[in-house]
Amino acid sequence: MNRLMGFVLIAGALGVLTSCSTDRRTEDAIRNAQSWLALVDQGKYESSWDSAASAFQRAVPREQWVSQVGAVRGPLGAVLSRGVQTSNYTTTLPGAPAGTYVIIQFATSFENRRGAVETVTPVQEADGSWKVSGYYVK
Repeated sequence: MNRLMGFVLIAGALGVLTSCSTDRRTEDAIRNAQSWLALVDQGKYESSWDSAASAFQRAVPREQWVSQVGAVRGPLGAVLSRGVQTSNYTTTLPGAPAGTYVIIQFATSFENRRGAVETVTPVQEADGSWKVSGYYVK
C-alpha cells in the first residue's frame, strides 16, 4: 500500500511539473507573440519578418510578407485594445512539421474594426527561443 501511495504522489508531482513547464512555455510564447505584434502594430513589417521563425521566412519571402501584411493591417488602423482570448500548447499542427507550438488567439479592437481575432502561432526554435510561425486576422 505504501508503494502505491508513493507512486501516486510521484506521478502527481510529475504531472504538476509538466503542467508548470507547459505554462512557462506558453507564457514565454505569449510574450514573444506580443513583442512581435508590437512590430506589426508599428508598421515595422520588415522587422517582423526578420524576427519570425525560420520556417515562416522560408515559406514567405520578405517582400511578399511586407506587401501582404501591409495590405491587411493598414486598413484596420491603430490597435485600441488587445487581450489573450485563448492559448493552446501543441506539438502538432496540420501541414506543419512536428514541433512545439502555442496557438494564441487575441481579441483585438482596431480603430476601423472592432471585435477582430488575431491568431498568432509561435514555435519553439532549436535554440529554445520562441518565434512567430503564423499570423492570421479574422
